[in-house]
Amino acid sequence: MTAPETVHALAFAQISRPDQLSPALRRELLACWAAVANAGGAVIPADCPLPPVSPAHLAPALDRLVGSLAPRHARLLVATADGALVGWLLVRREAHPLEAHCGVVNHVQTQVSARGLGIGAALMRYARDVARDELGLERLKLTVRAGLGLEDFYRKAGWTEVGRWPGALRVAPGDDRDEILMALALGDGRPAKG
Repeated sequence: MTAPETVHALAFAQISRPDQLSPALRRELLACWAAVANAGGAVIPADCPLPPVSPAHLAPALDRLVGSLAPRHARLLVATADGALVGWLLVRREAHPLEAHCGVVNHVQTQVSARGLGIGAALMRYARDVARDELGLERLKLTVRAGLGLEDFYRKAGWTEVGRWPGALRVAPGDDRDEILMALALGDGRPAKG
């Protein structure tokens, strides 16, 4: 499959309530998450062992994530191609009233076999549009692990590095990485006048 074929074949969907997640999609999400984590992805939940991991290791974290879904507060966004999951992420509104105009993007994942085909970039554009147009958010933020080139991916998608926590992430003994803070301004979520 070539990049243009993949991008044109993409379909997006949102899950905004726990009861909308089918058992089949739950299995696909867990399999994708395990594959991404085992390939070196920075999507390891706090209560999960370090890779290698299995879908069973990740199931409690996915269940918590799905349990937090609510139409105005947190949505799971999925990308499919030919009916199969090729990527997913979580976009959520900050809970504190002082930050309710801001959102957070977490768990950005693309199937390992589909990397480099534009799926992640398309999923990030979709997340931006959902956050702005449907959730009414004005800003998004995320954190990435240095040393994987992820900051370059997000910069190309319009995100700006706003800070770092030096050595905040210990991947292995003697392998400490910076946690990079990134932001994206969305506007106020209201349609432009004119």
